[in-house]
Amino acid sequence: KWRVVFPNNGRQQREWDQASRFYSGNRIQTTKYTWFTFLPKNLFEQFHRIANLYFLFLVVLNWFPQVEVFHREITMLPLIVVLLASMSKDAIEGYRKYQFDKMINSSKTRLYDK
Repeated sequence: KWRVVFPNNGRQQREWDQASRFYSGNRIQTTKYTWFTFLPKNLFEQFHRIANLYFLFLVVLNWFPQVEVFHREITMLPLIVVLLASMSKDAIEGYRKYQFDKMINSSKTRLYDK
């Protein structure tokens, strides 16, 4: 399907209004997360890794008194450290992507108009 591009000269404003309803804006967004989706999406991605699931299994297993080997807090420590390190790395990377997207979206462009 071909996309119709109209120059911004006012004569074809009505045609542009009709055509622009079918297309999204031309804003660039490369970030995976928003402020509201960071924690659930990041935890979902972290627990797709087998090692994190293994440590979560050990934490859950250690909450039963019959199977408890270490203190509950000591068992949770490796999992919490790994999750916090990964989350902070992803947060820093996402913020850098956000800043770069903001810079690209606010940059000046050239417009061809006869």
